[in-house]
Amino acid sequence: MPLVEIDHVAIAVRDLEAAIAYYRDTFGVEVEHREVVESDGVEEALLKVAESYIQLLTPTRPDSPVAKSLETRGEGLHHIGYRVADCAAALEQVKAEGHRVIDEAPRPGSRGTTVAFVHPKTAFGTLIELVQE
Repeated sequence: MPLVEIDHVAIAVRDLEAAIAYYRDTFGVEVEHREVVESDGVEEALLKVAESYIQLLTPTRPDSPVAKSLETRGEGLHHIGYRVADCAAALEQVKAEGHRVIDEAPRPGSRGTTVAFVHPKTAFGTLIELVQE
């Protein structure tokens, strides 16, 4: 199952409002979508760049994966999201190749998408999100 295009580049931040202001004031990019994803314990702001997004993430609770990432690695690149035509098929392909996954099955994501994460230990240190619109 081939990757279609880059859906988003996710950046973990401590202060979402300051990060939004930075991108708006420095690069003229506005928030196109904003959402709290309770299941992941994050608030996100999506800034459209061409056909992709910069996804700014901040934790809404201290036990969320983004909170843990900020604690251990600090602010910065968190993961990259790739669009796929069929998230379930792409996830099965990853597993069939013997790679580790975080999600055993696709699940609901923000913007009404379907998503699944691939573990960074088998993806050259990069947390990968498969995104089906």
